[in-house]
Amino acid sequence: MTSPQGNPPPIRTTRVLDPEQIAMQAGRQMPFLRLPVRATAFADRALRLRQLAASHPMREYLIFIADLAHAQQQVLNGYPAVEMPEGEALEAASRALKPPMPAFGWTRDPQWLTQLRKLLGVFRARLGDSTMGPARDTLDRVVAADDAWLDHQADLLSRRIMFGVDLATAPLIAAGLQAYWTHLALQVAAAHGENIFGRTDPGTECPCCGSAPTVSITRIGADEAGFRYLHCALCGTEWHYVRIKCAHCESTKGIHFESLAPEPGVELPHTGAREGAVKAECCDSCGHYLKQVAMEKDPEVEPVADDLASVTLDLLVSEAGHQRSGHNLMLLFGEPEPDDDGGGG
Repeated sequence: MTSPQGNPPPIRTTRVLDPEQIAMQAGRQMPFLRLPVRATAFADRALRLRQLAASHPMREYLIFIADLAHAQQQVLNGYPAVEMPEGEALEAASRALKPPMPAFGWTRDPQWLTQLRKLLGVFRARLGDSTMGPARDTLDRVVAADDAWLDHQADLLSRRIMFGVDLATAPLIAAGLQAYWTHLALQVAAAHGENIFGRTDPGTECPCCGSAPTVSITRIGADEAGFRYLHCALCGTEWHYVRIKCAHCESTKGIHFESLAPEPGVELPHTGAREGAVKAECCDSCGHYLKQVAMEKDPEVEPVADDLASVTLDLLVSEAGHQRSGHNLMLLFGEPEPDDDGGGG
């Protein structure tokens, strides 16, 4: 087909927008912050882990973490009041684009140790005597450890320093840290309103505690449909972060996605999630990646649970040369320091 002047018609290029971009161009406002819900924060995780574990190669470990999440929920339900920042300090942090209770700087209330031991007691009772010996021995070692060693391990975990971390005990200590920080974020929000938590610079840090995300999640629902949130590895808070933007270096160039290839007519191998629900957003600019879970593909996804269950994807993407930026306290890798002082017992 030609124009009346005999020239071919111009080619029209249409850019396809994702749902988030369409909503933002339409002026739709999304909630910036999504705080965890006290009554379900860890209960939802436990439920999803059990669902994923049904026919999973990591079944025993997923059930182990599900039982740990159950204990976390029990403790969170009755967590006592803890020391928190004054209103002026909260407002100053917001103006400075900094998290008000940074995991690597905020002095933890001693209650975190008391509640950790309570959590481990609930967990131990749930495991019963049928649990294999090594798991019981590790649990008993944490229960018997002194406060100084527990605080030291907590400091390393909060700072993402793997050298010196006792990897066997790390998920148990991290469970206590998650319960404490989740409670702290909720207590501050209850006292001052959730708007007290402002945006951070860089935007990849949790607005509450400054920790790194585990994964990102694209949500469904009237107010959040199509929007992407980063899920904090420590306090469970989620904050809005635009799509197709690296959650490590914040670049918008060189972004591509990797996922596991499903077999025809079956669920994704080694994840338990529905097809397309878990993928890795890879950045060629910095060489990092962050997994993304999509509720529009599987409404049951839960950030920590689905990240754990999709470790096969981590292995494949890492083999392709990308480094993980997501942080999951329930599955850490690294070399522990030689135990030369008997630290944990």
